[in-house]
Amino acid sequence: MSEFGYIGVLLLIMLENIFPPIPSEVILTFGGFMTTYSNMTVVGVIIAATIGSVVGAMILYSIGLIIDVRRLEKIVDRWGKYLRLTRKDIHRADAWFDKYGPWTVFFCRLIPLIRSLISIPAGMSNMNFPLFILLTTLGSLLWNGILVMVGVSVGENWQSIVTYMDVFSNIVYILIGLSGLLVIFWYIRFRRKRA
Repeated sequence: MSEFGYIGVLLLIMLENIFPPIPSEVILTFGGFMTTYSNMTVVGVIIAATIGSVVGAMILYSIGLIIDVRRLEKIVDRWGKYLRLTRKDIHRADAWFDKYGPWTVFFCRLIPLIRSLISIPAGMSNMNFPLFILLTTLGSLLWNGILVMVGVSVGENWQSIVTYMDVFSNIVYILIGLSGLLVIFWYIRFRRKRA
């Protein structure tokens, strides 16, 4: 980031969107801190980060288009009995995303890990692309703006914020894991009752 400036911010955030384990919290708070001693501006860092977010999201959206519902149906036809999935389950999930997808895309941009991965189901459900870009841009702008401003306000203490964000991220990961386990438990129970 020090060497490449805005392009460095853009590329790092784009990579963070494609590979979620890279923490945007570190990149953005450090970018905010850099505006206090370099010729980079807050607005410039936020714009570069948002462009990087949108480009990364577009790549994952494209992957979602490739793994469309028809391909999932083939996977379920072959492996569904082991995964306890049917074509009906896929269509139900796709219908849910069609109904609630736009708001999901926006709000998930504010949640670590999910903020990147939400682009794949958006592509799989063929979400309206201009709407996807608009909501991705707005959600990413909000997330990026908050973290850059935090980096500016704490200055050289930006690393302490990263520690708090790590705690927040770990809590989110635990909640996602527990939610996943509950869904699996509920699904198995539901299937047994039906059988």
